[in-house]
Amino acid sequence: MELRRIRLDISYDGTNYAGWQVQDNNKTVQGEIEKSLKRLINEDIRIHGSGRTDSGVHADVQVAHFDTENFKIPANKFKEAINSRISKDIRILSSSEVSFDFHARYSARVREYKYYFNVDRICSPKDRLYCFHLGYLPDVEKLNNFAMRLVGIHDFTAFSSIKDVSPVKIRKIYSASFFFEGKMLVFKITGNAFLWKMVRSIVGTLIMMERKGVGTDYLDQMFDSGNRALAGTVAPSCGLFFHRVFYDGETVNNYERF
Repeated sequence: MELRRIRLDISYDGTNYAGWQVQDNNKTVQGEIEKSLKRLINEDIRIHGSGRTDSGVHADVQVAHFDTENFKIPANKFKEAINSRISKDIRILSSSEVSFDFHARYSARVREYKYYFNVDRICSPKDRLYCFHLGYLPDVEKLNNFAMRLVGIHDFTAFSSIKDVSPVKIRKIYSASFFFEGKMLVFKITGNAFLWKMVRSIVGTLIMMERKGVGTDYLDQMFDSGNRALAGTVAPSCGLFFHRVFYDGETVNNYERF
């Protein structure tokens, strides 16, 4: 049986989905795309994403691939064909044929997330599903001091969910910083990979540290102890965006400095 591999670059609003990954009795982004492909080419397709996002988490660019027996549809036409068969809160940005050496998950070198905060006293209704409403302006300099301490290779056990099944919780973080995009305060973090709920746990912990006035040595204590009880509350999913993923030939050089 001859197959071809198709890459999809996907953007989605995760508000109405129970995350990326297919689940029984729950509406997911992966599941909806697979259903649209079934209607399109009458094959039971399994798509593979570059990373999993939780319920309510969004994606600017999620990358996925699937294998198909269909050679009739030009690779770049899958974009329009899927978009015409799926809800408008999921959009295929591009579709292309790739070699079988490419794997959306295992070929990924760097993943980048952005987390958005509204620091106004009142959060606009149109923003409420896409940010964490802090309601005050935190000390951004202090938050960036905390963020710099995340960079490097660390054991992130203290920032992982107790339900995370990853046998090794050591991850490499290339950059982490807070900055403003318009009126929104943004936390951007890049790394080789992330544990389940790790980014939201980091966000909640750094905000907790800023509020309590503790120092960066608190993060050292968390890394050394692996004690989840030291972490702050997991930040709301609505503020988190899977921003982009880099593959060979796309990776910015300074991401390889560790």
